[in-house]
Amino acid sequence: MHRKHLLTSVQMAHFVANGSFRMDAVVPAEMNAQAIEVLDQGIPAVPYGTPLAQTFPDGSFVQKLVQLPEVAGAIHSLVGPDPTVDHHAVHIRKANEGEAQNLHADAIIDVREDAFDVQLMYYPQEVTLEMGGTLSVPGSHLRRTNESDTGRYQNLRGQTRLTCPAGTVVFLHHGIWHGGRRNDSGIDRYMFKIRFNPTVRQVRLWNTDDLYDPAVAEELGTYFPWYENATGRLELYNRVKLWQALTGDDTFDPEYWVTRVTNQPRRVVAQRSLNPHAAKEMA
Repeated sequence: MHRKHLLTSVQMAHFVANGSFRMDAVVPAEMNAQAIEVLDQGIPAVPYGTPLAQTFPDGSFVQKLVQLPEVAGAIHSLVGPDPTVDHHAVHIRKANEGEAQNLHADAIIDVREDAFDVQLMYYPQEVTLEMGGTLSVPGSHLRRTNESDTGRYQNLRGQTRLTCPAGTVVFLHHGIWHGGRRNDSGIDRYMFKIRFNPTVRQVRLWNTDDLYDPAVAEELGTYFPWYENATGRLELYNRVKLWQALTGDDTFDPEYWVTRVTNQPRRVVAQRSLNPHAAKEMA
C-alpha cells in the first residue's frame, strides 16, 4: 500500500480526539449510482470474525468499496492489515418514518485502553439535514458506557448531525455515542456499515512522517462543549493514554497528568545502622 493513501498523524490524532474521521465523496459517482440497488438486494451475512479478505466475493460491490485506495488506506491506518469483520449491515431509514434511534454506543462496557474496533459507514446518496443524518457526540468514545444507557439523553452540546455529499465514508470508534435521526424527507436514506476488529497491535500503522507536527498535540487537546469542568478532563487523560499506546511512546503527556498518576515509587528500607529510630546495639 502506498503511504500517500494512509492517514497522517494529524488525521489519526483527530480520530483519537473526536472518535470519528470522515472522507467526503471518496466513493466514485458510478459506484454510488449502483449502490442503492445492491443494498436493496442485501449483503450476505458472514460469521463473526471472518477475515476481511474472505468476507466479500471477488468483484463484488463491497469488495470494490473496501479496496478503494483511500478507504483501504484508512482501514489499514486504524486497524492494520488483515482485520476481521465483526459484522456488517444495511440500514435504511424510510421516508417520513417518524421515529429516531436512541443515542447508544455499539459496545457493552469495553475496558480496552490500547485497542479499539472501527465502524465504516458508507452513505451512497447525499444526506441532507431533513433526511435525518446520523447523530454523533464528538469526544464521547472514551467515556465507558453500556451500549444504550445513554438513550435517555436527547441533546448534548456539540453533538453533530451528519450531512454529506454522496459517496461519503465515515469511520467511527466503536465507543462513540451515536444514533440514526428521524427521516423527515420523502426519500429513503441508505447507509451500509462494517465493523472491523484488528488482528495486530495498533501501533504506528499510519503515515508517521508528521508525528511531531504541533498540530498533532492541538488535535489531541480538543475540548468539547458537553464536557464537565472536572470529569471532562478524564477524556483528555484517556486520550493521552490511547495516543501513547498507538505511538508506543509513553513520554507524550502535555499536561503531565498520566505521568503523575501512573508514578509507582517503591519504598526503600534503609539499613538498620542508618535508621536513627532503631535501638543502638550494645557494645
